[in-house]
Amino acid sequence: MLTLEDCIALSELSEEEVLAIAEHEHIPEMAAAEFGNYLVHCEDGETCIKAIIKDDIAAASAAGHRDRALALRLVLRNFILQHPRCDERRRGELRLPERRAL
Repeated sequence: MLTLEDCIALSELSEEEVLAIAEHEHIPEMAAAEFGNYLVHCEDGETCIKAIIKDDIAAASAAGHRDRALALRLVLRNFILQHPRCDERRRGELRLPERRAL
């Protein structure tokens, strides 16, 4: 049987990233790991996860939870470092050159 930790490891996300998805979507952690895994493998899924974490930061700030907002900023920073395709500044660098017609 797979545990939550196994599912998080298979999702290519950290535990904190999965918890941010769970918080944002109001779903259990296991479902968030599955949803995160789906998003990581979609074309713009990493950008969606980045937006989810940013929404969580805004919600924590609006609620006056400064410590939570700071923790989520660290989660966002680590996510961008691990998933550079979600960073708009690097998107151009990651595109493959077009193939030449033969």
